[in-house]
Amino acid sequence: MLEIENLKLKDNATSLEAQNLSFRVLDLRGVDAQHLKKAVKRDHFCVFFVESGLLRLQIEDRVLQLKRGKISVIFPDQIHQILDVDDDALVKVLLFDEVLFCSDILQHELTAYNVDLSTRLNCTLLSPDEWQSALQQLNAVAAIYQNPSLIRKEQARFHIKIFLLGLIEAVHGTHPLMSHDGDKRSYVTFKKMLNRLFREERRVSYYADALSMTPKRLNALTKKHCGKTVMEAIHERLLKEVKREMLYADKSHKEIALDLGFSSPSALHKFVKAKMDESPSELQSSLEQMYIN
Repeated sequence: MLEIENLKLKDNATSLEAQNLSFRVLDLRGVDAQHLKKAVKRDHFCVFFVESGLLRLQIEDRVLQLKRGKISVIFPDQIHQILDVDDDALVKVLLFDEVLFCSDILQHELTAYNVDLSTRLNCTLLSPDEWQSALQQLNAVAAIYQNPSLIRKEQARFHIKIFLLGLIEAVHGTHPLMSHDGDKRSYVTFKKMLNRLFREERRVSYYADALSMTPKRLNALTKKHCGKTVMEAIHERLLKEVKREMLYADKSHKEIALDLGFSSPSALHKFVKAKMDESPSELQSSLEQMYIN
């Protein structure tokens, strides 16, 4: 099991003046990043910009390689750690409070974009023009961070939002947008419900009834927008949490089964075996070898 450290935005201030800011910009050289090789989660957003060199990053159960042109946005409470970084790598890190993450816009005007963003934005490959635009916004925020004022702090908020909206648009360039407004809201509502209820509710009929549609209609909706049936989406979310608890929680398989709503440890065993062709013990061992050892 990994020991997880909880990081707070207020602990990352580089000066007394910066403690009152809702954002931070850090210039992280590769040799200085070695001490970050531990599992952490944050109460704020963290964005890695690799200007040169290579950075290997683990976010939950995914291992990502970042180089110039790639940006990684880590959401609050996502467990992550640096696995490796070139000694001569030049990495800039943007930290900011959740209030800056365009939440109101994404919940209203841009609802269609607010689907699986925490996964999609974990690693984004930008075009040269998009990369230069992102760096321009970052450098503007960095300059304000070094010399803040009441007005300039508001300017920084706009630069961060411009960067985020550009990044979201870049991501959706490779993912088809949902065309019908009713479909948008229904699919987003389903994903939100699933993230909240997957531990105790895994019946397709429950989600269909909650959305006032037939199971057949809901299956068509999920197949259209994520390429999976409702049950496949439920199982994918559940399996992700099984892996997460095996990696990061100090729990027995019996406790994991209970926490995730399985009727017994044997039910957990059957589920993992069906999905991964491994027993829970074999899966945990392979995860530890991959991400810890």
